[in-house]
Amino acid sequence: MKILMFSWRDIEHPSGGGAEIASMEHAKYWVKHGHEVTWFASYYFGAKKTEQIEGINIIRRGNQLGTVFLAGFWWYLGLKQKPDIVIDQIHGIPFFTPLFVRKPILAYIHETARKVWFLNHLQFPFNYVYGLLGYVSEPIIFWLFYRNIQFMTVSDSSKNDLTKFGIKRNKIHVIHNGLTKPNKIKQINKESHATLIYLGALAKDKGVEDTFEVFEQVKQKIGKSKLWIVGKGHPEYIKYLKSKINLKNFRKEVKFWGYVSEEMKFELLKRSHVLINPSKHEGWGLTNIEANFVGTPVVAYDVLGCRDSVKQDKSGYIVTEGDIQKMAEQIIKIINNNSLSESAKEWSNQFNWDSAGKKSLHLLKTMV
Repeated sequence: MKILMFSWRDIEHPSGGGAEIASMEHAKYWVKHGHEVTWFASYYFGAKKTEQIEGINIIRRGNQLGTVFLAGFWWYLGLKQKPDIVIDQIHGIPFFTPLFVRKPILAYIHETARKVWFLNHLQFPFNYVYGLLGYVSEPIIFWLFYRNIQFMTVSDSSKNDLTKFGIKRNKIHVIHNGLTKPNKIKQINKESHATLIYLGALAKDKGVEDTFEVFEQVKQKIGKSKLWIVGKGHPEYIKYLKSKINLKNFRKEVKFWGYVSEEMKFELLKRSHVLINPSKHEGWGLTNIEANFVGTPVVAYDVLGCRDSVKQDKSGYIVTEGDIQKMAEQIIKIINNNSLSESAKEWSNQFNWDSAGKKSLHLLKTMV
């Protein structure tokens, strides 16, 4: 098959995250099994407009702030040979492929945006106007253009959300994300003092600020402890986060690691006692599974995605969104008696990319 995927970002994009990792793993599997994959994404400064990565043809046009959609439309119209199937990857705004594609279309979505529209970095009142516009238009767009399109998503939570937008349940296929396992993991012990780790994008909708409030309560109860913040984000927001830390009495105990390599990521996860995930909204929550793989339990909010990727009382605990005190209590519970380490590993072992790729490839074949 000739497979074309439209997406805001490709695997090399500076703002790429879990969705791009998942897309890459699926695409690699399809290529490995003899199919031709083209990935159309936005251009970013310093990037090549055309290149091949892991056998996948990468095409970059437009920018992720909006022109990528129009660029994708014009580029597709100019193709002499159309693909056998088109994947429309949705991050809040879709590519509106049902308007111009006459081949089978698969909408690929990790999560609906919903309340995340309001958690943007714009200044008031633009943040509210932008949020309201996105919040109101999102379900309308889905109902108007995508209600007869097949969907692939990563969790039952996202599936339930899509049904609220008018997508029929029998058109939604849930394929859980896999886990990219490191080639080797160093034989290292946990830190001598209680260590919490936050891993993910540094953005408002990820709840990073709640991490500080939770850590403050944990430190008050158990004394000497550390907080590691691992991930990348907008420079202005990171500056804001660091300014908040400077107002606290624990700024020496907090370390911003920035973006780290895959090997270092798993090393830090293994050295930590608990992964804290205060995200307000997730499609799946890949970092939860990554922490579990090295025996580190997770404490997360009971929100979309996290309630799917965290197995209560087995891989960690989920608490009511915004309940800082309860989250701190569950973290302290793990620190005092980490009985979930082995069961967390067992939970993570059932997720792998070969299984996910096999299922997604079967779905594409049935559609073509």
